[in-house]
Amino acid sequence: MKLPPAEFMPLVSELRGLIEQARRHVAQTANSTVTMLYWQVGLCIRREVLNETRADYGERIVATVSRQLVTEYGKGFAEKSVRRMVQFAEAFPEEPIVATLSQHLSWSHFVEILPLKKPLERDFYAEMCRIERWSVRTLRERIGSQLYLRTARTKQPEALVDAELVKLRAGGQMTPDMVFRDPYMLDFLGLPDGYSERDLEAAILRDMERFLLEMGAGFAFVARQKRISVGGDDFYLDLLFYHRHLRRLVAVELKLEKFQPAHKGQMELYLRWLDKYDRAAGEESPIGLILCAQADTEQVELLDLGSANIRVAEYLDKIPDMKLLREQLHRSVQRAREQVALGALPPVSEPDGEEQ
Repeated sequence: MKLPPAEFMPLVSELRGLIEQARRHVAQTANSTVTMLYWQVGLCIRREVLNETRADYGERIVATVSRQLVTEYGKGFAEKSVRRMVQFAEAFPEEPIVATLSQHLSWSHFVEILPLKKPLERDFYAEMCRIERWSVRTLRERIGSQLYLRTARTKQPEALVDAELVKLRAGGQMTPDMVFRDPYMLDFLGLPDGYSERDLEAAILRDMERFLLEMGAGFAFVARQKRISVGGDDFYLDLLFYHRHLRRLVAVELKLEKFQPAHKGQMELYLRWLDKYDRAAGEESPIGLILCAQADTEQVELLDLGSANIRVAEYLDKIPDMKLLREQLHRSVQRAREQVALGALPPVSEPDGEEQ
């Protein structure tokens, strides 16, 4: 293929940009239209079923309608697909919400989300897909790793979770409890037996891309072994990140041992130094994450780390039994919510998501 003269290359480059932008817009519009069509099909059938009292009517109408639609429009309307469309309309009954999500999520995204049983869990993954622009593959991995149950906010009463999702849906505003997780899955680092904190840090730096994927969208790496000079002493922060959505620095300390109360004082020193010397105009106060091999829930609660802008989370360096992990996380969430209900634990933040 003969290349155009160099003098025309800027014009060709500009035209390429216009064409690619138009193609993306067409694809997005087509996806949104198809998704809304499937929702409307499901809604119409569901409305028809609800208006009928005969017990077997729902089964018969889906099968009958599906056969006719397949004849006229192809296999995309097979009985299994039509049932999924009805399920779609049941799980997401509000048209404005579906219309907004359809601008960002494909039908394949919804196919992954629909099997989830809890409405809050479905809403969480849908909104995180929209905000963080997950691919279908990423969504599948996040669901498989129990991200919803590992998010700090889910350990609060369901009313607070719902309020946070409403705020996220309305303005895309995220809070630390929607960002931080517990535990973090670091099995991809391939750490050997008997590794040190320096080995863990080095492994994270070697595989920073996958570490950032596990941390979540919005994190940007800033520094390793950040020097903190206080008086005549130098201290070194393991890792420093910046989070775009939270608009704040995130200090990360790595601990091979079980969480100790002394770790709080160390992190508080780092956060106050960062707040005084590194915090830029318009940024929120820095926040700290202590990643440790194990953490005692009662110790963490009594230290009231949330008020100090500190989060504690365990990390798993080996692939866990996901069924057992899910059961443990369910118990942890239920226990935390019961303690909040009894007044044993204060909610991490108010329903409007504003930090105190």
